[in-house]
Amino acid sequence: MKSEVIVEEGFVYKDETHLTVSKTTLFFAGDGYTAYDCKGELVFRVDSYGPGTRDSGELVLMDASGRCLLTVRRKRPSLHQRWEGFVGERMEGEKPIFSVRRSSIIGRCNVEVEVYTNPVEEYQIEGSFANRQCTIFNAEKEIVAEIRRKVDASTNVILGKDVFLLSVKPGFDGAFGMGLVLVLDQIDGDDLPDEDEGGDHGMDVEPTHEN
Repeated sequence: MKSEVIVEEGFVYKDETHLTVSKTTLFFAGDGYTAYDCKGELVFRVDSYGPGTRDSGELVLMDASGRCLLTVRRKRPSLHQRWEGFVGERMEGEKPIFSVRRSSIIGRCNVEVEVYTNPVEEYQIEGSFANRQCTIFNAEKEIVAEIRRKVDASTNVILGKDVFLLSVKPGFDGAFGMGLVLVLDQIDGDDLPDEDEGGDHGMDVEPTHEN
């Protein structure tokens, strides 16, 4: 897979990288996110992720030092759930570098990611974020990243859904992948019972690839 820098070159890894992502709950459910590498060093963090976040419709991804890497913002009004990503701290009038769109027809869901900085670069997300089982494919149907449950190596026990793995393939922008995690979490949280009668309330996407 060729390298594709979308947010920042420093987070495009040469080897497959597994980040442990933790959804922190300091005071409120969903108060923030942290992501650590295999050495236990902090890579990404998201603060101010409490009750007011959903109303503001904007999240900021930072590196370990607190430098703003990416801002994701819900686009309104929109017929479907659509989020946009901006490099660094979003400024008024700034153009997004990518968008994430969810559409649904007759019970089927699909999440598409369009990269504006490269018209031929696009991604598809399949799986269930609610269950922490998602696969991200590029336009060539290659797997570029995966979200899955984390297993405690010492006890062989699957950890709770607030701690999971983001596995990034070589050449894929890890900061971009983490930005997609934030958007998927917001989409999943938007699936309230009164919006989906009688169905699953997570971001369940019907697989379209061949095994």
